[in-house]
Amino acid sequence: MKIILRISVAAALMLPLSLFAQEKNKTITDAAVLTKLKRAVEANPNDLKAHEEYIKAAGIENPQTLVQYEAWQKKFPTSAVVPYAVGAAYADEESPKAKPYLLKAVKIDPKLAKAWSNLWIDAERWGQFDQGRDYLAKATAAEPENPDYAFYYSGSFATVDRKRYLQLTDELVKHFPTSERGAQALYWLAQRSPEKADKLKGFEVLKNTYAPEKFSWSSSGMSSFYDLLLQEDPKKAEDLAKELRAKKVEGQNWAQLEKTASSFVETRSLLEQKKSKEALDIIHSIKLPRYFGSNNTLLLFKAQAAEIAYSPAAGYDTLINAFAKSPSVAIKKQLVTSGGKAGRSATEIDADIWKAIDAKAKPATPFTLKKYLTSGSASLTDYKGKVVLLTYWFPGCGPCRGEFPHFESVIRKFKGQQVDYIGINIVPEQDEYVVPFMKSSGYSFTPIADVKDRAKGNLDNRGGAPTNFLIDQNGRVIFSNFRTDGDNEQDLELMINLVLKNGKQG
Repeated sequence: MKIILRISVAAALMLPLSLFAQEKNKTITDAAVLTKLKRAVEANPNDLKAHEEYIKAAGIENPQTLVQYEAWQKKFPTSAVVPYAVGAAYADEESPKAKPYLLKAVKIDPKLAKAWSNLWIDAERWGQFDQGRDYLAKATAAEPENPDYAFYYSGSFATVDRKRYLQLTDELVKHFPTSERGAQALYWLAQRSPEKADKLKGFEVLKNTYAPEKFSWSSSGMSSFYDLLLQEDPKKAEDLAKELRAKKVEGQNWAQLEKTASSFVETRSLLEQKKSKEALDIIHSIKLPRYFGSNNTLLLFKAQAAEIAYSPAAGYDTLINAFAKSPSVAIKKQLVTSGGKAGRSATEIDADIWKAIDAKAKPATPFTLKKYLTSGSASLTDYKGKVVLLTYWFPGCGPCRGEFPHFESVIRKFKGQQVDYIGINIVPEQDEYVVPFMKSSGYSFTPIADVKDRAKGNLDNRGGAPTNFLIDQNGRVIFSNFRTDGDNEQDLELMINLVLKNGKQG
């Protein structure tokens, strides 16, 4: 079984990611081989590599392996590496069994930074975010010259204490001017900034501090920088692409993006001159990366050109069709303006929007799955009359944990209304984490357990997480495969409001 972590470019989580259900290593049963590996450990119990080779051969889930380690802990009571080796092996599998061994290791050696780091990631899976931050502080104190721990520690404050986050990021950049972690920290600082002006300033600082031709995270940041400029000032986007092309920065075809920005500049000029045919010819030739926010700008160009070439109704229809597939506040705002030009009232615009959305709605595939927090099961039919936000997740899923605060921010706005929130855990091996995660995190979704190989129909996550759906009051899938982050919470709020207002009519 393999779990796919769905990570969007713009909203990818900074946490280190691993695939939980990877193929297990084949264990070795040859007594002579195991004896040789045991002797290597006993010759030097502080040799982590020797432990790793033994555990890989014997198997961490083998009861005899744990018996052996119990004996070694008694034989080598001052070696932190002995319990750490077991804890690290479990941590690699994202197993709840890791914690007690890791705690034993740091009790013996409080300076064992990698054990504190593993405890931090484990705490995230338990939903103990404050505790995890404390573990990271200890890892950073144990190895102050390690940029990895400094990076993760600064990032842990991003959503809880912005002033501290900014301070630690500034310290990291000054202390590690040649580290990729410094570039990564500035990338995320810009990406997480709530205001567009701050994002633009942040990416400019990233470019000037960490040369994008030398630092991969700076190179990655230039894609986001270009995308923002393309929406705000295409000429500046063109100049940026030209500069990056000249410096041979990797990550994008900057020569092509330079032409694309030039096309945006020309399109704007043609639309201002009411030359719709020429504008449409250019618009149809532009190809942007799927995840670029400037795709919305391109859509607005198309609508404006259709309005000029044909009628206000043509521009309006262009926006309606796009909005039905992927609602956004930006498109809705333009829809209201365009609809007014087409002679549509506010009530008629809302009706037109829902008609287009409703036409694509399909009955959701039923499910009945075990609850974690209470006895019994939850079925789709239990939620009839409610709008349901459904997400597939598992405790070890970093992108899921990154998305939860944004879901929570939106869901809380519907408190007391007919809106529910469900999370289907797709990794049963992590069941032990689920209830503590819910109690410690304070998140409000109802966790339920998936069943292997069940027929999921149009609620199929295809083995991946997070995967999201919005279901209406009559159990129909209205929206699917969307992601939510700090930049588009308002879009999810808009989607829920649309379904809440209209879904029961379906």
